[in-house]
Amino acid sequence: MAAFRGITRVFFTRSNPSATGNKISLLQNQNHPAQLISYRGIASKLFIGGLSFYTTEEHLSEAFSQFGQVIEATIISDRVTDRSKGFGFVTFASEDEAQKAITEMNGKVLNGRAIFVDTAKPQTRPSGMPIARGPPDAMDLGL
Repeated sequence: MAAFRGITRVFFTRSNPSATGNKISLLQNQNHPAQLISYRGIASKLFIGGLSFYTTEEHLSEAFSQFGQVIEATIISDRVTDRSKGFGFVTFASEDEAQKAITEMNGKVLNGRAIFVDTAKPQTRPSGMPIARGPPDAMDLGL
Protein backbone atom coordinates (compact mmCIF):
# COMPACT_ATOMS: atom_id res chain seq x y z
CA MET A 1 0.00 0.00 0.00
CA ALA A 2 2.89 2.35 0.74
CA ALA A 3 4.22 1.81 -2.78
CA PHE A 4 0.86 2.78 -4.22
CA ARG A 5 0.86 6.00 -2.20
CA GLY A 6 4.33 6.77 -3.52
CA ILE A 7 3.21 6.29 -7.11
CA THR A 8 0.16 8.49 -6.68
CA ARG A 9 2.32 11.28 -5.25
CA VAL A 10 4.23 11.34 -8.52
CA PHE A 11 1.05 11.93 -10.53
CA PHE A 12 -1.09 13.94 -8.13
CA THR A 13 -0.80 16.77 -5.66
CA ARG A 14 -3.42 18.31 -3.49
CA SER A 15 -4.02 21.92 -4.44
CA ASN A 16 -5.37 24.25 -1.78
CA PRO A 17 -6.58 21.54 0.64
CA SER A 18 -8.15 24.10 2.94
CA ALA A 19 -10.68 25.11 0.26
CA THR A 20 -12.17 21.74 -0.64
CA GLY A 21 -10.12 19.13 1.16
CA ASN A 22 -10.10 16.70 -1.81
CA LYS A 23 -9.28 18.82 -4.85
CA ILE A 24 -6.67 16.96 -6.94
CA SER A 25 -4.79 18.28 -9.94
CA LEU A 26 -2.55 16.45 -12.41
CA LEU A 27 1.18 17.16 -12.43
CA GLN A 28 2.24 15.00 -15.33
CA ASN A 29 0.62 13.96 -18.61
CA GLN A 30 0.06 17.62 -19.47
CA ASN A 31 1.76 17.16 -22.82
CA HIS A 32 -0.58 14.36 -23.93
CA PRO A 33 -4.30 15.25 -23.74
CA ALA A 34 -5.41 11.71 -24.60
CA GLN A 35 -3.88 10.38 -21.37
CA LEU A 36 -5.45 13.16 -19.33
CA ILE A 37 -8.90 12.69 -20.79
CA SER A 38 -8.82 8.89 -20.62
CA TYR A 39 -7.65 9.08 -16.99
CA ARG A 40 -10.62 11.24 -16.10
CA GLY A 41 -12.93 8.66 -17.61
CA ILE A 42 -14.34 11.05 -20.19
CA ALA A 43 -12.79 9.55 -23.29
CA SER A 44 -13.68 6.23 -24.83
CA LYS A 45 -11.17 4.08 -26.68
CA LEU A 46 -12.25 1.82 -29.53
CA PHE A 47 -10.51 -1.21 -31.01
CA ILE A 48 -10.48 -1.26 -34.81
CA GLY A 49 -9.68 -4.66 -36.36
CA GLY A 50 -9.36 -5.88 -39.93
CA LEU A 51 -7.59 -2.77 -41.21
CA SER A 52 -5.84 -2.74 -44.56
CA PHE A 53 -2.05 -2.73 -44.33
CA TYR A 54 -2.13 0.54 -46.27
CA THR A 55 -4.41 2.42 -43.85
CA THR A 56 -2.59 5.30 -42.16
CA GLU A 57 -3.32 6.91 -38.78
CA GLU A 58 -4.41 10.08 -40.59
CA HIS A 59 -6.88 8.16 -42.75
CA LEU A 60 -8.22 6.30 -39.71
CA SER A 61 -8.70 9.55 -37.82
CA GLU A 62 -10.40 11.15 -40.81
CA ALA A 63 -12.79 8.21 -41.26
CA PHE A 64 -13.90 8.28 -37.60
CA SER A 65 -13.96 12.07 -37.15
CA GLN A 66 -17.40 12.24 -38.77
CA PHE A 67 -18.84 10.75 -35.56
CA GLY A 68 -17.20 13.16 -33.11
CA GLN A 69 -13.94 14.57 -31.81
CA VAL A 70 -11.11 12.07 -32.32
CA ILE A 71 -8.47 12.59 -29.63
CA GLU A 72 -6.04 9.98 -30.91
CA ALA A 73 -5.83 7.41 -33.70
CA THR A 74 -3.06 4.82 -33.64
CA ILE A 75 -2.24 1.82 -35.82
CA ILE A 76 -0.19 -0.95 -34.26
CA SER A 77 2.81 -2.00 -36.32
CA ASP A 78 5.29 -4.85 -36.16
CA ARG A 79 8.56 -3.91 -34.44
CA VAL A 80 10.79 -5.71 -36.92
CA THR A 81 9.15 -5.00 -40.28
CA ASP A 82 7.44 -1.72 -39.26
CA ARG A 83 4.39 -2.98 -41.19
CA SER A 84 0.86 -2.58 -39.86
CA LYS A 85 -0.50 -5.53 -37.88
CA GLY A 86 -3.98 -4.80 -39.23
CA PHE A 87 -5.52 -3.26 -36.13
CA GLY A 88 -5.50 -0.01 -34.24
CA PHE A 89 -7.25 2.20 -31.71
CA VAL A 90 -9.31 5.38 -31.91
CA THR A 91 -9.97 7.51 -28.82
CA PHE A 92 -13.07 9.71 -28.77
CA ALA A 93 -13.75 12.65 -26.47
CA SER A 94 -17.05 11.19 -25.22
CA GLU A 95 -18.76 7.85 -24.75
CA ASP A 96 -21.74 8.89 -26.91
CA GLU A 97 -19.51 9.65 -29.89
CA ALA A 98 -17.76 6.31 -29.48
CA GLN A 99 -21.05 4.38 -29.34
CA LYS A 100 -22.25 6.13 -32.48
CA ALA A 101 -19.00 5.19 -34.25
CA ILE A 102 -19.38 1.55 -33.16
CA THR A 103 -22.91 1.27 -34.53
CA GLU A 104 -22.11 3.09 -37.79
CA MET A 105 -18.65 1.73 -38.65
CA ASN A 106 -18.76 -1.91 -37.48
CA GLY A 107 -18.75 -4.08 -40.60
CA LYS A 108 -18.23 -1.16 -43.00
CA VAL A 109 -15.53 -1.17 -45.67
CA LEU A 110 -12.46 1.00 -45.12
CA ASN A 111 -9.68 0.92 -47.76
CA GLY A 112 -11.16 -2.21 -49.33
CA ARG A 113 -11.44 -4.23 -46.09
CA ALA A 114 -14.42 -4.81 -43.81
CA ILE A 115 -13.48 -3.52 -40.36
CA PHE A 116 -14.49 -4.67 -36.89
CA VAL A 117 -15.16 -1.93 -34.31
CA ASP A 118 -15.61 -2.58 -30.58
CA THR A 119 -14.81 -1.00 -27.24
CA ALA A 120 -11.14 -1.49 -26.36
CA LYS A 121 -10.41 -3.88 -23.51
CA PRO A 122 -7.66 -3.20 -20.94
CA GLN A 123 -4.36 -4.82 -21.82
CA THR A 124 -3.59 -7.84 -19.66
CA ARG A 125 -0.20 -9.39 -19.09
CA PRO A 126 0.00 -13.13 -19.62
CA SER A 127 0.61 -15.04 -16.42
CA GLY A 128 2.65 -18.21 -16.18
CA MET A 129 5.92 -19.08 -17.77
CA PRO A 130 7.84 -16.31 -19.54
CA ILE A 131 8.58 -16.68 -23.23
CA ALA A 132 12.10 -17.97 -23.94
CA ARG A 133 14.23 -15.45 -25.80
CA GLY A 134 17.03 -17.72 -27.03
CA PRO A 135 19.72 -19.91 -25.52
CA PRO A 136 20.94 -19.08 -22.00
CA ASP A 137 24.10 -17.05 -21.61
CA ALA A 138 27.28 -18.72 -20.34
CA MET A 139 27.06 -16.45 -17.28
CA ASP A 140 23.61 -17.81 -16.44
CA LEU A 141 24.93 -21.38 -16.48
CA GLY A 142 27.86 -20.60 -14.18
CA LEU A 143 30.46 -21.50 -16.81
